[in-house]
Amino acid sequence: MTQLINDTGFVTDDWKHGFCAPGAANDCRALDLASDTHPEEVELNAGLEMLRIGFPSAADGRGFTIARALRLRGFTGWLRAHGHVIADQYAMARRAGFDEVEVTDEIAARQPAEQWKYRANWQAHDYQTRVRGAAT
Repeated sequence: MTQLINDTGFVTDDWKHGFCAPGAANDCRALDLASDTHPEEVELNAGLEMLRIGFPSAADGRGFTIARALRLRGFTGWLRAHGHVIADQYAMARRAGFDEVEVTDEIAARQPAEQWKYRANWQAHDYQTRVRGAAT
């Protein structure tokens, strides 16, 4: 089982449409992307509502780059990080363009909702904001 996390903490996953592999039929509403996906090769069609990007380990940050590149290409749908993401990475995930994170129940048990919510104010705690605040 998995646990879904957003800025409010642990939430119920209400996505009921499943995920397709890249290159699936055009009527697919969500794609499951691996961490070695080349974002420029992802076909962004009008019916695509969600992209779920895999994180095979907490040390593998390629998913952040993929998410940012897809946002820069104009994807406005839902982005979900999936796999080995830890609470310390939540702010980075949000800055990269993710809307939510899906982790295993084991990760969720080791890192309760409070740890994720602590990082939910991700826009106020980035390096540049702190530096600009100190300069004024």
